[in-house]
Amino acid sequence: MCNKIFIDCERLKYEHTGLYHFCLHLGKALSNKMNSSKELFSFFVPPSYKGIFGNNVSYVKQYSFHKFWLPSKKTFQVWHATHQGTNYYPYRGKIKRVFTIHDINFMYDERKSSKEKNKYLKELQKRIDQSDHITTISKFVLQDIEKYINLENKKATVIYSGCNMTLIKKMEQPIIQPSKPFLFTIGTIMSKKNFHVLPALLKNNNKELVIAGIVQHKDYKEKIIKEADKHCVRDRIIFTDSISENDKQWYYQNCEAFVFPSIAEGFGFPIIEAMYFGKPVFLSKGTSLPEIGGEVAYYFDNFDPEHMQEVLEKGLIHYQETQAEAKIKQRASLFTWEKAAVEYINVYRSLYN
Repeated sequence: MCNKIFIDCERLKYEHTGLYHFCLHLGKALSNKMNSSKELFSFFVPPSYKGIFGNNVSYVKQYSFHKFWLPSKKTFQVWHATHQGTNYYPYRGKIKRVFTIHDINFMYDERKSSKEKNKYLKELQKRIDQSDHITTISKFVLQDIEKYINLENKKATVIYSGCNMTLIKKMEQPIIQPSKPFLFTIGTIMSKKNFHVLPALLKNNNKELVIAGIVQHKDYKEKIIKEADKHCVRDRIIFTDSISENDKQWYYQNCEAFVFPSIAEGFGFPIIEAMYFGKPVFLSKGTSLPEIGGEVAYYFDNFDPEHMQEVLEKGLIHYQETQAEAKIKQRASLFTWEKAAVEYINVYRSLYN
């Protein structure tokens, strides 16, 4: 019997997001690892993405009305909800459910009231109660969930995401280029990314800072600028907005270091991408980042400007003196989509074998 697995990849409609890359790369890896004698993957995708994972899998086109009427579940044995905020969750029926949780960052969002947070928790608990297997993208996320949610001894598995990099052989120079040695960071410009602490790293040196990513909160971008003015480094900060894959790889390859002070992160794709290029990475010490960066990363114990400057200066010297590039690349190689796909397939099979 060939078992059919429904995989929600609706988030492909939102490019330049972590969930877009998660769906894209996991979908490709699952398609490559599929054993057609045992299972058939059916991907739930926006209409324009039909065929993106090849012809050996099937597709269900996603339309807005599916929020009210889900696609038929009758022919499927397993339904994989690939993120906790999905609008397409099958509460009814005998179908087995795999539920992937990337984070519960809403619990740390100061703009949300206790009432709002409890509402989100209640919805998350409802979905977990209806799930047959929970997966998370880091041990940190699983531990975080256990603080607020009753898992009721449900089977839970940590499956790390992979590295998104496919190296561009003929890389072109971006239109926006720093004129000096530069630090690089990337992510949606919003408060949880904590980018406003970074301008302090430009004090007492001649470096520039490139911040790539769409602006979700305009007031937060203004906060970053105010911090830059405070340290008299505004002229050395570059905002690029969203960037192409070519430009992203160019910045990774040419930066002096990658800096990522996020305070709410379930995994942190950019860390693996920067390490893929062998770059020194400077990270917050909280959430999932130490779990991903491991011993090859450098960490800010706090965000005091003098402390951060010291960590950066000493870290760059250590990196240069120890020729750490090879070790950093080796760390990045531990995170592969092929490995993730095999682990997800094992989860699917555990529900119908």
